[in-house]
Amino acid sequence: MYLISVEGGDGSGKGEAVRLLSEILASYPFTEVCATHEPRRHAEAGQRALAAVQRGDLSPAEEAALFAEDRLDHTTSWILPRLRRSAVVVSDRNVHSSLVYQGVVGELGLEEVAALNKGAAVPDLVVWVDCDPERAIRRIQQGTLRMTSDKQEYFETTDIQRSIRAGFADLLSGAITPPPPFDASVIAGPILNEGGLDELERALRRTVRDFMRQRPSPLNVDMDEVDLAHIGRLVEGMSAQQRLPGLAQSEESVLHGWLSGASPAAWMERAEASWPERSSTERDVPGRYTARSAWCVLGTLSLMGGPCDVRRLFHSLGPVRFLSKRHVNRMVRWMIDEGWIFRQQNEVKFTEGQMFRLSEDHLAQGRLAMAMWPVRERLEAWRDEHPRAAWSGALRQLIQESEAGMDEVLKRLRLLSSGHVGCPAPDDLEQLEAWWRLEPPS
Repeated sequence: MYLISVEGGDGSGKGEAVRLLSEILASYPFTEVCATHEPRRHAEAGQRALAAVQRGDLSPAEEAALFAEDRLDHTTSWILPRLRRSAVVVSDRNVHSSLVYQGVVGELGLEEVAALNKGAAVPDLVVWVDCDPERAIRRIQQGTLRMTSDKQEYFETTDIQRSIRAGFADLLSGAITPPPPFDASVIAGPILNEGGLDELERALRRTVRDFMRQRPSPLNVDMDEVDLAHIGRLVEGMSAQQRLPGLAQSEESVLHGWLSGASPAAWMERAEASWPERSSTERDVPGRYTARSAWCVLGTLSLMGGPCDVRRLFHSLGPVRFLSKRHVNRMVRWMIDEGWIFRQQNEVKFTEGQMFRLSEDHLAQGRLAMAMWPVRERLEAWRDEHPRAAWSGALRQLIQESEAGMDEVLKRLRLLSSGHVGCPAPDDLEQLEAWWRLEPPS
């Protein structure tokens, strides 16, 4: 979902920062953490770029073209497929290196470098690792970053590294602005890497925490498509559990019938009526069913396919519906006390913490939250504007005002089913509006 690049001069400690970031990000609900680098040593285009900087016999324009060729292939063949499946990619260097090395220091110009990289992925977050050039060159010469002397690159000199450091300072501090779309990245730094690893790790951990708290929309992939793919994996996991040996097999999908014969609007009425608003204030949890964190927890639990603990629930949220583990824990404890979730005896040895599952009485409201997620904010705003209106008229009014998010709802219902046994999922907005307010035909 997110591309994070680590930038800085040679010998600044970017490789160590990538390793630490990969460890830190593993505690967040991404499907995987993928580390990479540019130029790629294992790819033909990357090898040509590396050979060029080792020889130092090409012009900045020729160098930039080689790096861009490798970057564009890297984007389409490796980075984007991983971002679409909810992974986070951490790259040792990316487009901002070309902007500095060839665009600023090589005086090719930012516009020219940006044009060569048109179509490349845009880093969502740029982590700027800084280091005194003399210290960095000593690291390189002492062999901590170069195992053999014949791999030295022409710009690994103190004078050139000073120019590179100044270039990164200008570009990443905002003194000069990169051309679009490469001006959209969040910049973190400079993170001075002249102390110990513990100090670097603390700075990187703060950087990741601050970025994830913002919950920015990804720059390279569609958030709804990423979340739909994540829901598909949860559904697949439920189906796999249903097929386990010894379990009774059903001719119906595990998802069919989750509305239990009532309309979605009726379930919204029940959820609103039964949501314990009074205790929510005392426990620092959402005061209404349509709140974001409520839908995150309820929706994910509705597709867990069995009991789980807080750790498993947290990692199943996915990066789109991400909450802090502390907030997940608080929500679970409160929902257990209020009867929306119930404790279950641990049947799996060595599990962490109390096992629980979503109450069958609230399964429909959890699945409904997952289906209607793309229009959650619009539904919440509708309730604010119409505090006493019946939910049955909500979706019609939203569709009349704007169709935004409705196609995404239809896609989710094709995956989750209509919730009614024997009834197909709605195909268009007219059917969607009827599904919302009407009970299924007998």
